Amino acid sequence: MAAASSCNFNWGVNGKGTPEQPCSSPKSSQILFSSNLSFCYSNIRYCLSLRSHQTLLSTRFNETKNSAFVVASAKADPLKIMISGAPASGKGTQCELITKKYGLVHIAAGDLLRAEIASGSENGKRAKEYMEKGQLVPNEIVVMMVKERLLLPDSQENGWLLDGYPRSLLQATALKEFGFQPDLFILLEVHEEILVERVVGRRLDPVTGKIYHLKYSPPETEEIAARLTQRFDDTEEKVKLRLQTHHQNVEAVLLMYEDITLKVNGNVPKEDVFAQIDGALTKLHEDRKLI
Repeated sequence: MAAASSCNFNWGVNGKGTPEQPCSSPKSSQILFSSNLSFCYSNIRYCLSLRSHQTLLSTRFNETKNSAFVVASAKADPLKIMISGAPASGKGTQCELITKKYGLVHIAAGDLLRAEIASGSENGKRAKEYMEKGQLVPNEIVVMMVKERLLLPDSQENGWLLDGYPRSLLQATALKEFGFQPDLFILLEVHEEILVERVVGRRLDPVTGKIYHLKYSPPETEEIAARLTQRFDDTEEKVKLRLQTHHQNVEAVLLMYEDITLKVNGNVPKEDVFAQIDGALTKLHEDRKLI
């Protein structure tokens, strides 16, 4: 840290330069800031350079005359987002658009579960035992998987997008106890009749693995159409049961995140859905830069 002669000065927050609190600068100092600032003393202008990875900023003072500028470079904390939506709500598409624009790490509990089982990890072995018996994997196993993924360096540095999790108040409470609190909880809302139509019309190409929809995304050729199959649970009866379970779970989770919930109209085209999400994330990101 460069030495600076002792003097008194006032500082202001949020770059407005409003005097808030007098302080003095010794020959060597280190200050905690959580906002932009500018200052001057008497007729002498001071140039302040701020560099920070978190909130601890080292300062360098250069005394200049007849100049008035302040350079502030502080990296905003990465975004932490959760997104929830019913089956066929378009959640997967929105996750792709969000991660592409904002560089967040996409984390889906289902993908983690499959990856853990494939890797043969301890959590994966325990999960596999339950699944082979036709039982649900206990919350504590899935929560630990999610926790470990959220703690990896890429999630910490770039921020994360937690997809379809938590699904219950118990899971949300566990994440909170581990210190994971989202900045925004996005809820995609789509009319039930639209969801049912989207699900019942889905078809799978067993050769390529591509998903088609008989109405919205039909197969390119008759040959492909002839080999398409339907998932056993993509029937109207089963999807309505899944939707009922989803609504019950979401209502419980919203109790934890109601103050930070963004309800998005998912009945419109995907571009319009993303525009709603993008507006909220952009504002959140810009607000972070001012802190």
